Amino acid sequence: MIHLNEVRATVKQGVELVAVSKFHPAALIKEAYDQGQRIFGESRVQELQAKHEALPADIQWHFIGHLQPNKVKYIASYISLIHAVDSYKLLAEINKQAAKHDRVIPCLLELHIAQEESKYGFTPEACTALLEDGAWRALKNVQIAGLMCVASNTPDMVQVRSEFHQARVYFDELKQRFFADDPHFCERSWGMSHDYDVAMDEGATLVRVGTAIFGEREY
Repeated sequence: MIHLNEVRATVKQGVELVAVSKFHPAALIKEAYDQGQRIFGESRVQELQAKHEALPADIQWHFIGHLQPNKVKYIASYISLIHAVDSYKLLAEINKQAAKHDRVIPCLLELHIAQEESKYGFTPEACTALLEDGAWRALKNVQIAGLMCVASNTPDMVQVRSEFHQARVYFDELKQRFFADDPHFCERSWGMSHDYDVAMDEGATLVRVGTAIFGEREY
């Protein structure tokens, strides 16, 4: 039993729901698909590969976890959006693999704004430096489509709201400075099952919701 329609009813107009299906079986994804859901989020390449082969071809698969450069080649032919680009090296590899399939793959730059330590994501300073460097402009088979972030894992929604607000303000700065003439730089991927209502208040265009739809994960 999934709770897709209950979640859908709470998602604001203009916000896309990414049903986070990682660790859940293909049968549950098919149930959501049969209820009209087409965007699903996965975070492990091997698991995604198996599901991509087993499920309908019109599913839009989003890769939402940490992606190792040496794994990009396995998903480059079909991935719809990569949410968590955390280095220029990864961006260049996505470009290289996308070119082999004559594709342009949309990507989001992962912003590290949470209070706790994280292995991944650009600080705002590092992200700005990447864009100032300009080497990314030569990568014709990737499209920088926006930003992604995860808020601190805390019940303090005031702090969570503050972090999402920080990400939104930073997005607007980058849009004005680097992407003013690029309509594709428009996505703000923040918000998960416990905080997506706050994320939508702070400008999210994509919310990544798993537990609220599928229940607890089957590890």
